Amino acid sequence: MDKAFGKKVKMWLFVNDMKQGELAKILNISGPYLSDILLGKRKGEDVRRKIEKILEIEDAS
Repeated sequence: MDKAFGKKVKMWLFVNDMKQGELAKILNISGPYLSDILLGKRKGEDVRRKIEKILEIEDAS
């Protein structure tokens, strides 16, 4: 699976001083599930769309 989306999200989190756990809480999902999505282990299309909307980024895939 494509990992570009995960890299983009992780960069946004770093620049904005936010932890993955905080984003998971906002999305109402578990940290491990978010991690799997960002690592490309799971598709999580609905979650990816929510992330794009919240962070105002576009999916590279």
